[in-house]
Amino acid sequence: MNIKIETERLILRPIIPSDAEGMFILDSNPNVHTYLGNNPIKSIDEAKGYIENIQNQYIQNGTGRFAVVLKDTNEFIGWAGIKLLTEPENNHVNVYEIGYRLQEPHWGKGYGSEAAKAWLEYGFTEMKIQKMYASVNKENAASKRILEKLGMQITSEFLWNDIPCYWLEMENNKL
Repeated sequence: MNIKIETERLILRPIIPSDAEGMFILDSNPNVHTYLGNNPIKSIDEAKGYIENIQNQYIQNGTGRFAVVLKDTNEFIGWAGIKLLTEPENNHVNVYEIGYRLQEPHWGKGYGSEAAKAWLEYGFTEMKIQKMYASVNKENAASKRILEKLGMQITSEFLWNDIPCYWLEMENNKL
């Protein structure tokens, strides 16, 4: 993957094996998993497996989740990106979903919005995606606010692994 996106404060680049420690810090935190089914990872090997899965998505789908890195410190703080949904979600399959996940110390600083906005623009302009999708746990007000701030609209509600979620959509012409 040769994609690299820069924003004012962030570098969005492919996730690499050396991101395993940062990925473990992210996904082992129970607070990060509050709205994701409360199933944090328990080992660095799980983080490495997750990275391998992401790298396979790059190969198979030409896109996926990318590292979110602070420009000032080169610190891995999470991931963001566009994923091709190859498994049905809310009766949709083979559609593009925007997503993000950040380490807890970096919440509330606008990094999620900044990364998601950059990916939305990239998806619409470079990838020529016609419609972008997202899902969010109905109780995750902060993430819902990010998606709505981007201009995404709630179009339905559904259950994902027995978790009540909103389904959001945005047409390419809305930027």
